[in-house]
Amino acid sequence: MSELKVDKVSPRTGNYVALNTVGSKNIIINGDMSIAQRGTSTASITTSGFYTVDRFETIVGSQGTWTQSQSTDVPSGQGFATSLKMDCTTADGSPASSDSLRVRQIIEGQNLQYLKKGTANAESITASFWVKSNKTGTYIFEIFDADNARSISRAYTIDSASTWEKKTVTIPGDTSGTLGNDNGGSFECTWWLGAGTNFTSGTLQTSWSSQNNANRAVGQVNLADNTANEWFITGVQLEAGTTASDFEFLPYDVNLDRCLRYYEARTTAFSGQRCIWTGDVTSGNNYFHQTAFSVTKRTEPTVSITVSADSGFDETSIALQNTYSGKNLIAISCTSNATSARGYFDFEILIDAEL
Repeated sequence: MSELKVDKVSPRTGNYVALNTVGSKNIIINGDMSIAQRGTSTASITTSGFYTVDRFETIVGSQGTWTQSQSTDVPSGQGFATSLKMDCTTADGSPASSDSLRVRQIIEGQNLQYLKKGTANAESITASFWVKSNKTGTYIFEIFDADNARSISRAYTIDSASTWEKKTVTIPGDTSGTLGNDNGGSFECTWWLGAGTNFTSGTLQTSWSSQNNANRAVGQVNLADNTANEWFITGVQLEAGTTASDFEFLPYDVNLDRCLRYYEARTTAFSGQRCIWTGDVTSGNNYFHQTAFSVTKRTEPTVSITVSADSGFDETSIALQNTYSGKNLIAISCTSNATSARGYFDFEILIDAEL
């Protein structure tokens, strides 16, 4: 791990935190699966979305039903405490041609500029990760350049059933297609777990080229073919160069701040805090509340608010309106039947700026 120094005040805690003096070498965020703001387990997954560990999105295209969890099953002696687990609960032994099952992380273009993609000096990159499954065979790791619709796939093999194995995949530099220097998604890093013939009927695309669906996941096993199947991953690292270095463990608070840029569950970070409203206490008039986000978000987020308890207001008559959120704060106004000059709400705020 690179030398650390104290050089930043966390806007979330007000305390100093340690930052890597040369920046994180790992392009992947939360690769040790230690941050799980949405919860540690979600069952009956049949659609795409974020369910447990931060920054890792599940793509389910009509291929089985799944329970996803933040597991404590990890490779022994490697320093990891958690992994992401996919557990098949309803099988799909004969997927339709368009079916797919994937786990992915999307990366902002402004975090990838040093790879010099689209130039003669384009850097190779190496992905490394620990995986475990009872279902052995060929699996596919893919990187998709969303700015230029180019992709490359690499096969890796799970050799021994129910055994943690470290896999390393090297991707050559791509001299075509520069990446946007902005907060949009440029790289989609995907771990395939199942695929219909739309994605497997061609020849595996092992060099950078325009994306062809038929070439994306050729040879991929079907993890959805039995309810006994499960798949674990942790220690995910993507770095410049042609060799994999040891996993870069970041301090918990640094890792959390990186995840908070994309998603924040205020009931997790500030449990029990009450929303104090100010304004004209006359029944039916507006009341206002403003709260700062823990860190600046990637973009103006989508915000959802749920009231769980109140005092001084009639909870059933609350109607949120004129909600404004920038990258740094949310200002909320509502109307309610006032029953006293002061009041509070216990609330849940979910702040989503995911790619």
